[in-house]
Amino acid sequence: MASESDCVFCSLVSGEIPAETAGENEHAVAFRDLNPQAPTHLLVVPRAHHPDIGTLAEDDPDAAIAVLRLAREAAAQEGHGDSYRLVFNTGAAVGQSVFHCHGHVLAGRSFDWPPG
Repeated sequence: MASESDCVFCSLVSGEIPAETAGENEHAVAFRDLNPQAPTHLLVVPRAHHPDIGTLAEDDPDAAIAVLRLAREAAAQEGHGDSYRLVFNTGAAVGQSVFHCHGHVLAGRSFDWPPG
């Protein structure tokens, strides 16, 4: 499994940094966001280091599917299985600040469209 020694999400996945998990599967882990932007705000992260969702989908399609499945399962466990937003930022210009693929599962309030 690829990892980066200076990647906070790699450290969370490995258990080096403790975190409150909200679910996991063979390829991914869901964590509670430390700075939530909604009543439910989870981060779904592949166990292996990939910089963004496009790279993950190209390099390991099975892991990409597992990330999406875990997002759905974690939202359902939080009581939002039929109403949640899933966001993957790709690139610094659109707000990606940690360059380890991660999806934001947001729920529990209304969201405007278009976002931002």
